Amino acid sequence: MAQGRGSAMVATVFLCMLMFVLHSEMAHAATYTVGDSGGWTFNVAGWPKGKRFRAGDTLVFNYSPAAHNLVAVNKVGYNTCTTPRGSKVYKTGKDQIKLVKGQNFFICSIAGHCQSGMKVAVTAI
Repeated sequence: MAQGRGSAMVATVFLCMLMFVLHSEMAHAATYTVGDSGGWTFNVAGWPKGKRFRAGDTLVFNYSPAAHNLVAVNKVGYNTCTTPRGSKVYKTGKDQIKLVKGQNFFICSIAGHCQSGMKVAVTAI
């Protein structure tokens, strides 16, 4: 009987620690507005400089959906300003994207916009 209570106590302590860690990770997630008050527009490629991003942080892209869009692309798509097959295209004007660990690339696929600096690359640790 005492051994059963000990196992239950260990399991309870383990679950409490797990909940604490998960809660701590969620509490550290931050939200960033790409381009700050200017929003998702031309010449935002330098916006990430000086910022530290973590996996789970959220990027908010504010823009006029009549003029722009947002496409999550891979590195090749980012470097060549092209939309690879299967890329997710967002069009709401208030898109929220949760960062994954590693590199995250975004462009506007409207003709000429990416080439004019409407693209951003963010690395999350």
